[in-house]
Amino acid sequence: MNCAACGTTNESGFNFCSNCGRPLVRVCSNCGTSNGPEFNFCSNCGTGLEDGEAGQAPAAATPVSDSGERRFVSVLFADLVGFTKFSEAHDPEDVRAMLTRYFDRAKDIVERFGGEVDKFIGDAVTAFWGAKVAQEDDAERAVRAALELVDAVAELGEEIGVPGLALRAGVLSGETSVGSGGNEKGLVVGDIVN
Repeated sequence: MNCAACGTTNESGFNFCSNCGRPLVRVCSNCGTSNGPEFNFCSNCGTGLEDGEAGQAPAAATPVSDSGERRFVSVLFADLVGFTKFSEAHDPEDVRAMLTRYFDRAKDIVERFGGEVDKFIGDAVTAFWGAKVAQEDDAERAVRAALELVDAVAELGEEIGVPGLALRAGVLSGETSVGSGGNEKGLVVGDIVN
């Protein structure tokens, strides 16, 4: 691969130029895919690639005002099917272990699709797209995350010996008011959140 900065030819697999040290790849902050230095958008997920060193995290989102501002947001809400009955029939430590694995997978999936988990409560997950930084395909990303999360829970059920473990997920998009308050990530209010 030729360095875009100095023109030096580098061996395949190099991440930095052997002559000037400049990055030869731009790592997507959303999905982790390596892209050539000439790419402005990720070749895997379409996320805009930030300027700077390879793998550098994107700049922090501009904070919203205390009084809030209107934002078009997509929200994902998911919960386990029959969780109350499941938790009544199993040891609390086993339930906690299952929930921890489920929440870890949910967080990974939501973040990979560019969303942000707002909260875990009971067996439910709430996540937002567009509350801080909007992308034109936020709704699609939320739906894809929901579908993958449904599959991940079914796989988790097989792994832990609970065949039939299932998840319901819904996604809505619409106007909200986003501002400070609520939890440490802020407060998103609107009919779609309810």
